[in-house]
Amino acid sequence: MTGRMDEQILHSEPEVGPSTLRRIVAAWPRRATIRTDMAGFMEPAPYAEDLDDYPAHLIPFGGHPRFAEAPEAKRRLVNTLAWQAFNARVIAAEEHVANPTFEMLAHGVFPGVDRYEVKEAIQQSHIDEVWHTYMHMTAMKRTEEARGLTTEPDYSHPVTNRRLHRLSAERSEKWERDLLFLLWTVVGEVSINNFLELLARDRTIQPMHALVARLHARDEAAHGPILAEVMKDVFVHLNKEQRELFIRTLPEAIVAFGAEDYKLWPEILSFAGVGHADEIIADTRRSSDSELLLTDFSTVERLVCDLEIEDRVDYDFARR
Repeated sequence: MTGRMDEQILHSEPEVGPSTLRRIVAAWPRRATIRTDMAGFMEPAPYAEDLDDYPAHLIPFGGHPRFAEAPEAKRRLVNTLAWQAFNARVIAAEEHVANPTFEMLAHGVFPGVDRYEVKEAIQQSHIDEVWHTYMHMTAMKRTEEARGLTTEPDYSHPVTNRRLHRLSAERSEKWERDLLFLLWTVVGEVSINNFLELLARDRTIQPMHALVARLHARDEAAHGPILAEVMKDVFVHLNKEQRELFIRTLPEAIVAFGAEDYKLWPEILSFAGVGHADEIIADTRRSSDSELLLTDFSTVERLVCDLEIEDRVDYDFARR
């Protein structure tokens, strides 16, 4: 099996959910943040000195005694760098995973997406994703200027992307690598709102930071259903080998998307001058009941049920 994924496909099942896509496409001019909220984003509110940059409760080692005893300035720098890392993680997912996948969808690499409403929804989503990269890039620059950051750790290869690239490197066929990118994008697009909402409603952080997450989340509220419907259309056209790869790898995509980046956290601590970084992270991992930052994957579970593969996906949604 080489080349385009539709060289060996199944054609016996009907198309799925076109009415949902038509409704979302029709609403795009009224709901897309690039059309409705650009002015508000481009005129940021001033920084409030008494507010964090990133929710303190999302820093996994926030209660560790070694971290608590560090000087306040160093702890505040860790908080700022956590916000920067969050933005960089979103940008990396958009630029290096979602955007390449939307390009493949637009150019017919995957079967079952040749209907006009599918192509229109994909193009609209792609425009949104590029805008989101700009929003998060701008947010990082504003933070650099407000906090006087002249150097920062390298956040450019977050855990989600690292795990995708590792699996892709192990695959010899193009269709396998393409399907992995689609899988990572689908999991991300149907789940990212749960990630963004952690910040969007948080009143302990800078209002502009919450706004960035809130605007992004508004668009993703449409992208999730779009990618779910697209995946349904694609899945019914996949052959047995392609479906097996999708089912077998789905749990890895879920864990990769929700994972705490325990490679990056020690680098942030050390960069901020917080001592005993390795001890802090090792203790945190031992005491945590999960390696995940995000544990709510109910939207993925819903898609799995829609695809009628819930008895074959090796992931305990209920436990998470």
